[in-house]
Amino acid sequence: MKTPAYLQKGDTIGILSTARKLTLDQLAPAIQLLESWGLSVTIGKTIGLDNNNQLAGTDEERAADFQDMIDNPNVKAIWCAKGGYGTVRMVDGVDFTGFKKNPKWLIGFSDVTVLHSHINNMNIPTLHSIMCLTMPSATPQAIDSLRMALFGEKLAYNIEPHPYNNQGTTQGELVGGNLSVLYSIIGSRSEVDYSDKILFIEDLDEYLYHIDRMMMNLERNRYFNKVKGIVIGGMSSMNDNTIPWGHDALEIIKDITAPYNIPICFNFPAGHIDDNRTLVLGTTITLNVNDTDTTITFD
Repeated sequence: MKTPAYLQKGDTIGILSTARKLTLDQLAPAIQLLESWGLSVTIGKTIGLDNNNQLAGTDEERAADFQDMIDNPNVKAIWCAKGGYGTVRMVDGVDFTGFKKNPKWLIGFSDVTVLHSHINNMNIPTLHSIMCLTMPSATPQAIDSLRMALFGEKLAYNIEPHPYNNQGTTQGELVGGNLSVLYSIIGSRSEVDYSDKILFIEDLDEYLYHIDRMMMNLERNRYFNKVKGIVIGGMSSMNDNTIPWGHDALEIIKDITAPYNIPICFNFPAGHIDDNRTLVLGTTITLNVNDTDTTITFD
């Protein structure tokens, strides 16, 4: 594993969008936060672009902006401003040759799962964390967890037990992200090998039967035979049909994963929720699920 250098005061973070468009004004709170940490900010060319409907520029423009950021030696980390959809359309237009030699932190979640998975395949860790647009609504704990991760402070989490948890202790590389995005890249060059990994999943605004369909796909592809543990984050604002599915998202996941004798943690504070704690994907964690609490420590 080749870990990017941790940040120091005076370093520069680049902000761009690999997916949907937004304006520079929307970034003001995030920029102020970074400056309060003693960091400088450079704004990507995709910020403010309004020439391609929902997206922050054409696929080629978004790929070129990302390429400029990863090739710029002065940029020490890249913070994705917004998710939505579109990262999968630009990722194959990026040459990661230089990035593999001199990696830098990639920060974001949701649609950024494409990049997390793609980069973790290179044995380089990434930060599943708040994005610029979600920063104003994030909890102080979520914000501080990003600061700690960027500056190399050790992360460790202790959360309340959940009745659906499957107890046990395991160690493994943490991978994953948004369930819908992971589902969409199955079989592609961006998909990680889940063997002996600990899988993190979260999702937002999906129909409940879609959650069931995606989980069944993972189950039938024997992913749950491969992984050493599962961490389930926020399953937020789910939808149902006129005739109800009959189970909520956590019940669906519990029922499908029940046959597997591995540690499973429900309701971890990460995903499309205000308390979106930073996870260092692509690194080894110790997951301990017991009847009093769940702990996650990053080695």
